[in-house]
Amino acid sequence: ALMEQIEIIKASIRAKVEHPFRVLKQQFGYVKVRYRGLKKNTAQIVTLFALSNLWMVRHKLLAMAQVRVQRA
Repeated sequence: ALMEQIEIIKASIRAKVEHPFRVLKQQFGYVKVRYRGLKKNTAQIVTLFALSNLWMVRHKLLAMAQVRVQRA
């Protein structure tokens, strides 16, 4: 029972960490690095993760925009 609870906690943490990578690969088609330089690859990954964050909260952002439109 204790080991099962530990595995559930680990799976929960793992899911939170792996979800942005799934979005990065599936939604934005990231497969491998494009550039030779470390700076360019880092910049690309940071940009893709920023887009990934926006993708994951898009429903909240759209809901906030609709509330704002209704008030106006």
